[in-house]
Amino acid sequence: MQIRDVIGKLDLGRRSESVKIRAHVIVTGKVQGVFYRAETASKAKQLNVTGWVRNLPDGRVEAVFEGGETNVQKMIDFCRRGPPNAYVVDVDVRRQEWKGEFDDFTVRYYD
Repeated sequence: MQIRDVIGKLDLGRRSESVKIRAHVIVTGKVQGVFYRAETASKAKQLNVTGWVRNLPDGRVEAVFEGGETNVQKMIDFCRRGPPNAYVVDVDVRRQEWKGEFDDFTVRYYD
């Protein structure tokens, strides 16, 4: 194995964080009244992911995540589990082009 092969393998992790992505997520199940939004916001801030999360009037939770590919995937994985009292039935994920429109992660309220 040549030195450039080793360096290439070491750079793979960094490259996935330098790739910025956006994901629009809809979570179905027992996801309201179980601190789902608060836990999602806390996790996103830990991972340096920006965007928002909100309850929908039909009982689902909607979120948009922007950040490094690895950390956005960690947020999607979190959404599949949710906080301890949540019961997630389905997570619809739509990957989108990163827009960079958020400065932080916020909890939104349905209009």
